[in-house]
Amino acid sequence: MKQKEIKSTKEKTKLLSLKLDVVFQALFGEVGSERITKKFLEAILDKKLEEVDLTRNIVLRRENPGDKMGILDVLVRINQEEYCNVEMQMVEKDRLIERILYYWSRIYGKNLKESDDYVELKKTIGILIVNFEIKRLKGLKYHSKWKIIEEDERQIILTEHLELHIIEIPKIYKIEKKEEGQELIKWLNFIENPESKKVGEYMKENEEMKEAKEKLEVMSEDEKMQILAELRLKAIRDEKAVERFGYNQGIEKGIKQGKKEGKKEERKEIAKKMKEQGIDMQMIQKITELTEEEINSL
Repeated sequence: MKQKEIKSTKEKTKLLSLKLDVVFQALFGEVGSERITKKFLEAILDKKLEEVDLTRNIVLRRENPGDKMGILDVLVRINQEEYCNVEMQMVEKDRLIERILYYWSRIYGKNLKESDDYVELKKTIGILIVNFEIKRLKGLKYHSKWKIIEEDERQIILTEHLELHIIEIPKIYKIEKKEEGQELIKWLNFIENPESKKVGEYMKENEEMKEAKEKLEVMSEDEKMQILAELRLKAIRDEKAVERFGYNQGIEKGIKQGKKEGKKEERKEIAKKMKEQGIDMQMIQKITELTEEEINSL
């Protein structure tokens, strides 16, 4: 084998993890990913979609890996009449279910202008994908679907406007053999490990998944995306460390203070990286919530 061939084989770039929300949002939320996102949502919602619109994801490849600096999600308009919000979450949060409802309500209410009638409100679907098992959902399958229903034996659905889907990735390892061929299971395996042998087999029959893998490869070569992914991963590790420290001390005040101080340092680090990338000062201020003086001192 020639030296040049050895070098090209050795330098294969490691793919960024799709379980990082900043990477997930860039792959499924950018204009140009419509075919990929449509196929993925069809697997979740179990219905055929005519079209998806990703133009409402205003900030693409966001420069704000910190959780409190923005919601790194994917907002989709489906068939010109429904809205769907998809969020990837790696770290277990307090009040997770309330959090889903809050984000759902913001999108649902945002569609109604002051002069509009309630008839203008559109069905809104919330999808939460988590990399852990939710204690409150113990015993349920990896994919649970929620609506508002009447409590008596008829279980009448109150409205079709609210629909929530919760997907717990770790539970895919507990599924029965007969479920392995389901389209959603295939996509979750892709998110879990896009380079696995089984995903390679799926891609032979799924052009959209193959397209997603190719786009992920390009993203993984992008230096800016590498920095964002690295910072996001660090933010997640820091958050876990702060929470462990707080709980070990047994002091709730310590947890809150630790989070506050950790977030400030995290914002400073992000601002420094953004300065190095030549990003506009106003954008840095908006994302990090630091003053111009604080940013200039970095």
